[in-house]
Order: sequence, then C-alpha cells, then structure tokens
Amino acid sequence: MRFPFNIPDDKEFGAAGFGVNAVDHLLVVPEYPDHDTKTRLIEYRQGAGGQTASAIVALQRLGVRTAYAGRFGADAEGRFGLQSLKDEGIDVEFAEVIEGARTQIGYILIEAERGERTVLWDRDERLAYTARDAPVELAGRARTLHIDSHDPLACARMAREARAAGTIVSADIDNVYEGLPELLPLIDVLISSKEFPRLLTGMEDERAALTEIKARYGCALVGLTKGGRGAIVLCEGEFLETAAFQVPGGCRDTTGAGDAFHGGFLYGLLQGEEIEASLKTGCAVAALGCRALGARTALPTREELNGFLKG
Repeated sequence: MRFPFNIPDDKEFGAAGFGVNAVDHLLVVPEYPDHDTKTRLIEYRQGAGGQTASAIVALQRLGVRTAYAGRFGADAEGRFGLQSLKDEGIDVEFAEVIEGARTQIGYILIEAERGERTVLWDRDERLAYTARDAPVELAGRARTLHIDSHDPLACARMAREARAAGTIVSADIDNVYEGLPELLPLIDVLISSKEFPRLLTGMEDERAALTEIKARYGCALVGLTKGGRGAIVLCEGEFLETAAFQVPGGCRDTTGAGDAFHGGFLYGLLQGEEIEASLKTGCAVAALGCRALGARTALPTREELNGFLKG
C-alpha cells in the first residue's frame, strides 16, 4: 500500500527532529535484582539516547540529511550528548544549551540473558519548551518533521507550521500528556509504544484502540510497535503488520529499539517505499540496534541495512 500523502522534495533536510535527547547510564545485571539485595554489575556504559535524537541519528546513519532541535543542560552530560550529534554530522543549529539546567538522564537496568531493560529517568523542567519558544524556523525546512510530544503545545505549534509548509509530521508517543488532544490531529504518521493506544482510549484490544484513535483524530496512519512481536499500522481501513527480525548474534539491549524503528520506518517513507516495506525496514533497523549495549552504538549504515535485508 502507498502512503496516502505526498512527500515534498524541495526541502533542505530529509528529516528534522524536535524533542527529547538524553544521556543513558546502562547497567548490565545478571537478572533483575530482588528487593533489599546487592547485585554486582556485569558491565556499565554511558551512552547518548532520547526518543527523537536517536531516531534522527538512525536516519543520518542511513544517509538522510538531518537536523535536530532540542535542549541540553549546561553539564558534562549535555556536552557529551550534543557532541554525539555533531559527530554524526547532524545539523544542530537549533539545539540549545540551557544554563543552570541538567541534561535528561536515564539509569537503565539491562538483564544480561534477554537484553530486556527497566528505565529510571528524570527530566529537568527547565528543558521544556512552551508554544511561544518552539523553534518554528526549522519546522518547514525538512521533508519530514519527527516529534515525541513531551512538550505537546510546543510540538503542536511545530506540527502546524510544518504542515503549512507541506512537511509530513511523524510522532513517537509513549504516554498521555496534558495538551495532547491539540497535537494529535496535526500528526500524519502516529506510531506509538504498545501501551499508548490503551492509555489514550481505555481499550485493551490494540486494533480497536487504533481504530478509535484514527476516528477521533484523523491521522493518516496510526500504529504501534510491539517489541519482539514487530509492529502494526492502520491506514485507509486496512491493518498492515510486520514481524520482528531476529537480532544477529542475540539481543544485547532493547534500549532505543523503538527509536531505531522510527528511524528505519521514516527512511523507507523518504525512499519512496510502500508502507509494508517501510515497516520491514523499521523492524530491521530496530533489530540491528539491539546488537550492542546502547542502541546508537549499533545503528546500521545504509550498506549494513541493505546487506541485512538481502541476507
């Protein structure tokens, strides 16, 4: 099935991201610890992360020209996170460093045997955007704008400006935030975490929940990622579903797999692939991202992705 909208060609960037970045402290443990016990770490690593920032890194690795807008704290983690984007070649003209603020952090417990993780996180409120200070100058400069809705009113303004310029708006949403109803009707491609449709609609059945979201908000395509079970989307009355790939060499860490999926899916869209092929590409990038500790470490290049899909 073809995507039900036209993707502009006359843009400076293939994709622009507006949303969360983070610095993750990745802690590998033999198994999830019991209450009131001590557990020795198997491995520790600091890595750059964040929903939108990681999806943009995935697109950049695949050869798409990208830009990122978001806020970093004026701390060592912020310098590390911002430099990680610069090192990838991402345009960071609209990235900001907020004096006195701490960069968003995550402490992530990863079970060694399965690669499944538990996330503890915090975000300094001084990193939040209001609608007034959203960097709207970037919104229409890319073929696609990818957001994560942590600041819904700012995201809504960005989405409104993007759509006015013909830019396709994509969103990765994992929770219900205040102001979300204003944003959702402005999204063209809404692929969420598996929990979000239930949280938003109260419906346990995933297909019924996606149908309800489509009816309420009119997004051209709605869907959800299902971890090791792949992904499903609803478009023009038809459900399309793709299974997950096996992780080459076994799964080390599922952290950031959803972010990697969004990068791969948008890459397929920008390459002119049909929806089914874009879902497959998203699942492939997600699987490859799980090869190493910290998804960004193992995000594939275009050549690696093509070899994996052909293999």
